[in-house]
Amino acid sequence: MSTMNISLPDSLKSFVDEQVTQRGYGTSSEYVRELIRKDANQQHLRGLLLEGAASAPAAPADATYFNTLRERVQRHTRK
Repeated sequence: MSTMNISLPDSLKSFVDEQVTQRGYGTSSEYVRELIRKDANQQHLRGLLLEGAASAPAAPADATYFNTLRERVQRHTRK
């Protein structure tokens, strides 16, 4: 694992320390890693949504489509 040092103003350092304590993180590094992972996931999802919005529709999103989708999800969750 690589190391990165960051500088924070006192107010942000206090905020991070409070979050570590209140949310049960072991260290400030754990808190920052989670924030970065969440941001990376959000950026990935945004990219997928933009890609989907730019693509041609594969099938109409009508009642039949959503009923079929619900059935697939229900079958998957029963397994």
